[in-house]
Amino acid sequence: MPPAIETTDLVKEYGDLRALQELSLTVEEGEFFGLLGPNGAGKTTFINTLVGLVRKTGGEARVFGYDVESEYRQARDAIGLAPQEFNVDRFFPVREVLMHKAGYHGIPEDEAAERADEVLKRVGIYDKRNERFDWLSGGMKRRLLLARALVTDPDLLILDEPTAGVDVQLRHDLWDLVTDLNDEGTTILLTTHYIEEAERLCDRVAIMNEGRKVTVATPDDLKRRGSDTVDVRLESAPPAAGALEPALGPYARDVTTRGDHVEVRVDDGGSTAPRLLNDLEAAGHEIADLEISRTSLEEIFVDLTAQEDRTVTRSSASEDADETGEEPTKRAQEGVV
Repeated sequence: MPPAIETTDLVKEYGDLRALQELSLTVEEGEFFGLLGPNGAGKTTFINTLVGLVRKTGGEARVFGYDVESEYRQARDAIGLAPQEFNVDRFFPVREVLMHKAGYHGIPEDEAAERADEVLKRVGIYDKRNERFDWLSGGMKRRLLLARALVTDPDLLILDEPTAGVDVQLRHDLWDLVTDLNDEGTTILLTTHYIEEAERLCDRVAIMNEGRKVTVATPDDLKRRGSDTVDVRLESAPPAAGALEPALGPYARDVTTRGDHVEVRVDDGGSTAPRLLNDLEAAGHEIADLEISRTSLEEIFVDLTAQEDRTVTRSSASEDADETGEEPTKRAQEGVV
């Protein structure tokens, strides 16, 4: 079986701006894959290329082996997209919105009605099925976008900032729902600014910046690239950090002192702490307390993206508009999405 997503040297240019710079990325079938990056990194352009809202300038992009341009219909039928923006027809009851979406993909009317009811129940807004989009709360609108993405029973579910602006309870409800979908075999591509979300949900994450892939790794592998800090409080103030370093051995990346505290940066605080305590006691220091601070995925993300050249800027219009100048939101309302 081919990968769910496979791109090779994918390029998208808007005039002199390169929103995607020879991006090569593979998402395996059944993965829960995260896409992280600062604003303007190219995440939305990448998604819009996969679903046919943006025409690539160069390179290749395939979904389950189907070329996203020459085999557009097969590729698009495999994808369910819950976009960042609210691009729903506001004049129809939400059940009809879902039936229309299913109809675009060739699903007969009776089956479309059944599917609409099923997904509305699954996302928890079946009792709102006869209401118009504008009458829904913000959280219910997010649920509807997810329901619309699911009504075609996609093999690949793309979630573009699905929990942006929602309350904590809804965020956890959506996490549970998409985790269940992934457990049932649906491949999921998630873009998010919530580092906790990626850490909790994703098998692997790709970090993008300025249209380039910075790295791809599991959240645990990324965190291992950082360092931990072991903060030891002594019964009496220690000597200067320079005087302590010879006693602590090669495991200590950096040593600082602050009052009666010694802070030591190490690769793995949990495994290094016992040796550190023994070395401090052997040097004549009495231990009062110890605390280990572990590297967060957010710190790693900030560090990796800060290393990239961020001199290029792009507007939200160039991020969202294709080379014809037509915005995806408008085209989506006309049934493209």
